[in-house]
Amino acid sequence: MTITLDRNTRRSRRVMNVAVVMALLPCVALGAVLRLPGITQPQESWPGTVPAAVACVALLRARDRPRAVAAVAMACAVATFAQGYLPTPLMLAPLMLALYWVAAGTDRRTTRVFGLASMAVVVIAAMLDNPNGNLLLLRTVGPVLWLLLPLVGGSHARLRVVYMESVHARAAYAERTREEEARLRVAEERMRIARELHDVVAHHLAVANAQAGTARHLVPTRPEQALRLLDELTVTTSSALIELRATVGVLRHSGDQDGESLEPAPGLDRLPDLVSTYASAGLDVAVTTEGAPRPLSPGVDLTAYRIIQEALTNVTKHGAGQGADVRLNYGRSRLLISVTNDATATATATATTTATAPAAAGGYGLMGMRERAHSVGGDLRAGPRPQGGFEVSTALPLHSLAPEELEAAP
Repeated sequence: MTITLDRNTRRSRRVMNVAVVMALLPCVALGAVLRLPGITQPQESWPGTVPAAVACVALLRARDRPRAVAAVAMACAVATFAQGYLPTPLMLAPLMLALYWVAAGTDRRTTRVFGLASMAVVVIAAMLDNPNGNLLLLRTVGPVLWLLLPLVGGSHARLRVVYMESVHARAAYAERTREEEARLRVAEERMRIARELHDVVAHHLAVANAQAGTARHLVPTRPEQALRLLDELTVTTSSALIELRATVGVLRHSGDQDGESLEPAPGLDRLPDLVSTYASAGLDVAVTTEGAPRPLSPGVDLTAYRIIQEALTNVTKHGAGQGADVRLNYGRSRLLISVTNDATATATATATTTATAPAAAGGYGLMGMRERAHSVGGDLRAGPRPQGGFEVSTALPLHSLAPEELEAAP
């Protein structure tokens, strides 16, 4: 399809060039036979018509070789006007068209050089056979003004072409950028959904597994306590189903007002319920708050909750100790959170297991926590403690940073 269009374009240009040449030849012939009262010109018209006709034929390649065609047109003009022909617009037509293609197809410097050279040679040639100075203005100022017209028109055409190319380039760049931005947003949304699903599934399954294992050991000796744990296991699995339904509902939510309302995103106000859930699984969690609690933006509130949730889930799955400490420190502009697992009995084993278990599983837990912290402009560190156990610490701003602030942040 593209090759056919190119062929049609080239064919139409050739037809147009031939039509222009055929139209210029009568004009040149008319200019050669034109006589003004009191002006002596050659009696024969063919000495002036032949060079002009050569210039007209050369114009067939003016689009491809504007400089060479302009040089030929200048030489033909000099040969014509040196014989005494008057430099009228009819006789200057081939040179004018050649200068137009020079201005339209080359740079400013080339246009300026060919324009000044054409004006100079035409004026000099017109004055060579005019010793008495007849019609001085027509032989000097006239050619200059007539030759300025194609230079101005060609320059305008060149600028218009450059402008249209820049418009098309900006449109193509905007389209490409829009597609890349759409792909980036899709990737970010997929990562966000993956983090949410991982946090929900990992948390509830870890708690449910701990509750089921504890209940199994208590059935022979403490059946009442085992039944209570089984009841709590039912609550845990129900909570998991509710959160999964809410997360999947965000994907299916079309914005209609008749749909079911989704559960609000959790925050630190639900931290006591989270701690009680882990307590039912046999994990003793101590929460310490330093400083006056400050209001958090929804994004930071959800990020803080999910980081604590994932850290406690890792303690439940990998920690050797039976307790965890959660410390919240509210500063002037940041919230510091640390979750530690105090495994004093098997400090080295606990640190090694906790550090390597996420990596063996693909590292999605620690990776998700870091991504959450970075998404709001915070930072997260996780690793074994010198005195034993494992610690996850993060520093979050009280309010989510804007995208441009996130880019500027180290």
